Amino acid sequence: MQRYFTNKINDKFITLSGEDTYHITKVMRMGINDKVEVVYDQKLLISRIIELEPLVKVEILEEVVEDKTLSYDITIVQSLVKEQKMDYILQKLTELGVSKIIPYAASRSIIKLDKKEDKKILRWQTIVKEASEQSKRNNIPVVENVINLSNLVKLSDYDIKILCTVNETSQNLKKVLSNILHGAKILFVIGPEGGFTK
Repeated sequence: MQRYFTNKINDKFITLSGEDTYHITKVMRMGINDKVEVVYDQKLLISRIIELEPLVKVEILEEVVEDKTLSYDITIVQSLVKEQKMDYILQKLTELGVSKIIPYAASRSIIKLDKKEDKKILRWQTIVKEASEQSKRNNIPVVENVINLSNLVKLSDYDIKILCTVNETSQNLKKVLSNILHGAKILFVIGPEGGFTK
């Protein structure tokens, strides 16, 4: 069954967005009485299509309890990389279950967003929403605004912070992760194609 997300519910009925309506009617070619999964407030609702126009409306049939969340709260600070790579990274991070993604304008990042930042953030949010639907998540990771070095060093609400680097004096990642307690808030910082400066 195809999965969709909503933030609006009216008793036992849900009206889906224009994008989801297009996907259901034009891409998936679903019809009346076809079933879909709808996630509302991290709850999975098995639903039946009762209207197709102007927007798809579904009736909730049952709530299914499932918990696919990680036992860790993982935030990834991902340095800006070329568009196709960034799209792929966002998709895979979503599939792996991270809860938050923070784009980082590193000094060696080839990509500079300038005035395009708002459009990029919207695009990235669409990518993680679609990846969440495909991977059957019950939530969508948050994609925050692009930060710089001064913002990065202020990120403090984490039990452990890991800077991913190939520096020879660095600790082994497997060793570091083996000592982390369940439920820990973990921050990973990943560099651009050229790596981090000292």
